[in-house]
Amino acid sequence: MNILITSIGRRVELVGLFKDARDDLNIDGKIITCDNSNTAPASYYSDKNYFVCRIDDEKYIDEIIDICNKENIALIVPTIDTELYKFSSNKEYIEKNTNAKVLISDVEVVNICRNKYKTYEFFLKNNFYVPRLINEDDIKSDNYSFPLFIKPLNGSSSINTFKINNRKELDFFIEYVPNPIIQEFIDGEEYTVDVFVDFEHNPISIVPRKRIATRSGEVLKGITIKNRRLINEIRLMIEKLKPVGHITVQCILHDNKFKFIEINPRFGGGAPISIKAGANSPKNLYKLLLGERLLYNENYEEGFLASRYDWSIFIKSNGDIIK
Repeated sequence: MNILITSIGRRVELVGLFKDARDDLNIDGKIITCDNSNTAPASYYSDKNYFVCRIDDEKYIDEIIDICNKENIALIVPTIDTELYKFSSNKEYIEKNTNAKVLISDVEVVNICRNKYKTYEFFLKNNFYVPRLINEDDIKSDNYSFPLFIKPLNGSSSINTFKINNRKELDFFIEYVPNPIIQEFIDGEEYTVDVFVDFEHNPISIVPRKRIATRSGEVLKGITIKNRRLINEIRLMIEKLKPVGHITVQCILHDNKFKFIEINPRFGGGAPISIKAGANSPKNLYKLLLGERLLYNENYEEGFLASRYDWSIFIKSNGDIIK
């Protein structure tokens, strides 16, 4: 049972966790990766890696199909925002021409998650608390107060996201940030919720984790919690959204309300925290592929702390790899 993880980049932990899950379940199979860089760090930890074209190349999906057929891939796991729509819109085509399932939500779900305004509308329509949206009329009529927060409509990894403290900064960042969306800035405890959903949209695990420290939008230190109110809100959200696979939801606890900000329909960079705490998404995926029916559970450790760090791979001039 071979699994293909695409755009593998720096996700060394994710490769290792899929290998651990495979070995724990005594499954015969490989973890195959691919990337458009032939020096992607995580590629040196997979069982086999392929160098592929860029995601925006029209040949990308056909290259993925070729890999799937060469390696008898059972599951494709996309990992970065920019490839989600491509996999979602080509899901039927890929599955028709391979023996692989694609771990991706429907196009409508991906569209909601990838467009910050549509995410905001989804939250609002389904009665979830959100930071107030500041539109052009609000700006023209001065119907807002500082600080504000600006981000790209289709952004990721906290790139081009800024806190705005005054009118001078507002005027600058409206021009600087591509296709911006502006909301009120809210202070409070930040949470990411790791959610695993089966192929029929049933939640299997929901793990809130408090973000203690972050860098470039990715958690550096986080701790798992079991907040009943937050877990129940996420269950309702999944019922309305109907995603597939491992997703992450971001929110801030402000004035005793969880205000929701983003949904990422993929493995987040901090997903290993919840996996190691006991909500093992890779192991669950193997079980689903084996035909096992999974039930919702909260069998993860509360108060499980992760403190993450960087590591390097060194490649000598003769090609030898030192990990």
